[in-house]
Amino acid sequence: MIRKLEEFEVWFVTGSQHLYGEEILQNVASHSGEIAQALNVSPHIPVRVVYKAVVTTPDQVSQVAIQANASENCIGLVVWMHTFSPAKMWIRALDILHKPLAHFHTQYNSEIPWSEIDMDFMNENQSAHGGREFGFMATRMRKNRKVIVGHWQEEEARRRIGIWTRAAAGWHVLQQTKVARIGDNMREVAVTEGDKVEAQMRFGFSVNGYGLGDLVKHIDQVSDADVARLIKEYADQYRIEKKVLDSHSLADSARIELGLRSFLTQGGFGAYTNTFENLHGMKQLPGIASQRLMADGYGFGAEGDWKTAALLHAAKVMAQGLEGGTSFMEDYTYDFRPGRSRVLGSHMLEICPSIASGQPRCEVHPLGIGGKEDPARLVFDVAPGQAINVSLVDMGNRFRLLVNEVDVVSPGEELPKLPVARVLWDPRPNLSVAAASWILGGGAHHTVFSKAITTEFIEDFAEMAGVELVVIDQETSVRDFKDKLRWNEVYFHLFQNRM
Repeated sequence: MIRKLEEFEVWFVTGSQHLYGEEILQNVASHSGEIAQALNVSPHIPVRVVYKAVVTTPDQVSQVAIQANASENCIGLVVWMHTFSPAKMWIRALDILHKPLAHFHTQYNSEIPWSEIDMDFMNENQSAHGGREFGFMATRMRKNRKVIVGHWQEEEARRRIGIWTRAAAGWHVLQQTKVARIGDNMREVAVTEGDKVEAQMRFGFSVNGYGLGDLVKHIDQVSDADVARLIKEYADQYRIEKKVLDSHSLADSARIELGLRSFLTQGGFGAYTNTFENLHGMKQLPGIASQRLMADGYGFGAEGDWKTAALLHAAKVMAQGLEGGTSFMEDYTYDFRPGRSRVLGSHMLEICPSIASGQPRCEVHPLGIGGKEDPARLVFDVAPGQAINVSLVDMGNRFRLLVNEVDVVSPGEELPKLPVARVLWDPRPNLSVAAASWILGGGAHHTVFSKAITTEFIEDFAEMAGVELVVIDQETSVRDFKDKLRWNEVYFHLFQNRM
């Protein structure tokens, strides 16, 4: 099951030095505690913010880094230079710190007290150049971090810290995630393959294969009484016709869901994959089961796509409590209408109902692929709004994250013969540029689709992981995009081992 954001904490650490005297250090500590408490109660920040210390010596800084690395609940450090904090004392700490880092470039006072300002005030409130000293050292050491500039009482600054904490939580959980690859990969497909060892070294999550018999054993142990209880839950949550409610297909789907939940729970998995080409011992491809498991926070990837499954689980952690939903997705077919070409996203069955507009319908239909019995699935549309599609691909010498910002639109037409969940979007800046750029960037046909999180979340996550990020947005042109890919190729060739 998904870990809750309130279980995690970020440590607020303030840099200073003994040069200014004990009175100023007491003020620094008081101000730091006040800021940390304000951040802790901010609705924008879903994790606990813990005021840790004012550090003034190399040993103090190093001890905080060591403690943060060892803490199960600490997912990162937010550092602030209240005064001038000589940055050589941060070298060892930055070198050994393995948790994400955010540099909050703020100051205690919001305005200059023009009629009262004196040198005591100037000595105490030196964030403007203290932050630059720290920034040089972090940059000199090639330390990935997020820099947030703004006053600590401003909503925008707190919002950006909140996004960083969500990304840090996703990164933290991903490093401990186990992905079950049930039935291996769809045959002859390239993009869903990849280097699992390198992925574990870079991201921390493990991917291991399991035979269908491992899952079928759990399905066969499900009782009829448990199936009946789950079908009642379906009836309470979804629109469903009586003939579907009474069907053997729905009962089989419910049994598969219960067996799959048991398998994932027993194995401690946070994500999984399956493929329609390997269903021996199962009556159906899991449809409603995968949809509901995603809604509960599990990552999923179709056709053995373990990279999308893992990324989806991390995104689910980041998106907790946010509106809009997050799902496995696939660019399925185009609407090449003059002047406004668009993409219809869907999949055979497995789209998460967290993105649904209104109450989903539970239906049973033939699948037309895989040669198994008719599976149950949830059918729905998605409301208009801003969203992103994200792909994690293995480039051979590194991993790449691609983001395309999109605008979900209403189809304006009924889809009476399409019995799957679906979403229509305008890719930014337009389909021609977006699709060409995505293809040039090697983006997969499977993505993580989210209306809950934005590009900034993925940017922060990519910094923490030390992986390449390429964004397709309103400003993208194909010529500039190709140049960016070439520059990135050189950059990551030179610096990959230093990240």
